[in-house]
Amino acid sequence: MNSLTSNKSILDWLQDKIELLNPDQIEWIDGSEEQLEKLRKIAIETGEMTLLNQEKLPGCLLHRTAPNDVARVEDRTFICTSKEEDAGPTNHWCDPKEMYEKLYNIARGSYKGRTMYVIPYSMGPIGSPLAKAGIEVTDSIYVVLNMAIMTRVGKKVMDVLGDSNDWVRGLHCKVDVNPEDRYICQFPEDNTIISVNSAYGGNVLLGKKCFALRIASYQGWKEGWMAEHMLILGLENPQGEVKYVAAAFPSACGKTNLAMLIPPEYLRKKGYKVWTVGDDIAWMRVGKDGRLYAINPENGFFGVAPGINEKSNFNALESTKKNTIFTNVCLNLDDNTVWWEGLDNNPPHNALNWRGEKWDYTKYDKANKVQTAGAHPNSRFTAPAVNCPCISSEFESSQGVPISAIIFGGRRAKCAPLVYQSRDWTHGVFIGSAMASETTAAAAGAVGVVRRDPMAMLPFCGYHMGDYFNHWLEMGEKLGDKATIIFNVNWFRTDDEGNFIWPGYGDNCRVLNWIIDRCEGKADAEETAIGYVPRPEDIDITGLDMDINTLKDILTVDKDIWTKEAEEIEEHYKKFGDRLPAALRAQLEILKNNLK
Repeated sequence: MNSLTSNKSILDWLQDKIELLNPDQIEWIDGSEEQLEKLRKIAIETGEMTLLNQEKLPGCLLHRTAPNDVARVEDRTFICTSKEEDAGPTNHWCDPKEMYEKLYNIARGSYKGRTMYVIPYSMGPIGSPLAKAGIEVTDSIYVVLNMAIMTRVGKKVMDVLGDSNDWVRGLHCKVDVNPEDRYICQFPEDNTIISVNSAYGGNVLLGKKCFALRIASYQGWKEGWMAEHMLILGLENPQGEVKYVAAAFPSACGKTNLAMLIPPEYLRKKGYKVWTVGDDIAWMRVGKDGRLYAINPENGFFGVAPGINEKSNFNALESTKKNTIFTNVCLNLDDNTVWWEGLDNNPPHNALNWRGEKWDYTKYDKANKVQTAGAHPNSRFTAPAVNCPCISSEFESSQGVPISAIIFGGRRAKCAPLVYQSRDWTHGVFIGSAMASETTAAAAGAVGVVRRDPMAMLPFCGYHMGDYFNHWLEMGEKLGDKATIIFNVNWFRTDDEGNFIWPGYGDNCRVLNWIIDRCEGKADAEETAIGYVPRPEDIDITGLDMDINTLKDILTVDKDIWTKEAEEIEEHYKKFGDRLPAALRAQLEILKNNLK
């Protein structure tokens, strides 16, 4: 085995895996363009990938997964800790011994006739004190090529790691992509991830949710830092000063749009700009000056394609124009380019759908997207972050960026105001712990059901969520008087006909400006039962088709609605039992008293 390292812990682990999996060949991924190009050619020759129009989409490829393997599988995702209670009530748990045995039995001999690819990768800029290393073993070229976009791969990672044993072990086996034997398992106590019988990105790019959130959240808990499901953006003012915010939202709440926001023309002309540091994940530590600093551990975007267009997210669309891998989108046979629902109003007349079958755009039925759409509703693009027109100059910073504000948010028709500020860090943790969103037609089941998703981490917290809340409180103690200010936003208040009142998209910059002004003591607010709410005149609505009374309306706090909300939070808290921090219970009591 021609290895890129002499690290004994790695070589011993790999030898075990070779004996288990029985590959025909072993190839270390060194990160060179020559090697990646060779793998692309193999994938095109075998039909695993389709080379797209190289004039219109240079370096771009199309891949299709099996129709039974198109999304993350929550019910097959396990946190395997030695004690069941440590996984907590929000995770599926299995005994590690039992799960290792089951997974190894499924994986045994599955690389016969295949190549084992060994991918050394860094989450975060290589050599950054905030970065962490991993090794993923896979039998999929698709995984190799995606990991080369999503992470920093190659020999440099091994050089920085040296002889250290602080690396995450990742094993992926396609096996036969059988959903009955599909498992995505995290072993936080062992720094290990095993994924079998899937070839879909979210289940097999082990640096993504598996490492960067489930394993890293556990590491952060043990080591005194935070791994969060948050975008990171920099807001530049007309004086050229940039302030950074991190923000967490459940799915379908416009997270990527906010990360890559383009300010409205009125603010652009004044000189406001937004810079993207990350669209999905933030790792945060207390810096030397006592403030919170964040890096984006990823190196690319693994974004949902449907709905992305020039108007909804110009920067995301631009990011996909070169060196991008598209998964499960529609192929336009006339010019060998890609298309998806929501891209434009010109569906291709001569096309293959996400399954690779001839597609008739006239048969599209919104009520049955999976069967009738050109692109699968969860189809994806894997794009290098450097492609993004608004990528931050601090993207590769090894120290990270100082975070001025943390923002939580959700989709609430009548409950939360447009924006409000927590009274202090502990109150902010309370707001995050009770975070909720109302289901849309996009989610399966009833519309308008309130789903609690604390800190947008419900599917991604690698340990007991009560302990996770406590870790947030401890981080606040570490930060002391330098604690980042926490806010909540809600772009989704509706009128009585169900229409959104706030314009959203680029105009969200107006709210970000108030948030930064609050952090700098430049804006006023009024204290309410739930926290500090802006005075209507402090949000700049110049050029908006909205008057001050409408703005006042979406800043109101309805006590009746909030009294019901407090009852629901109480119910939500019950599941965490005696591991719910007393400080959060006290915050709930404060809320109830404030509403009386």
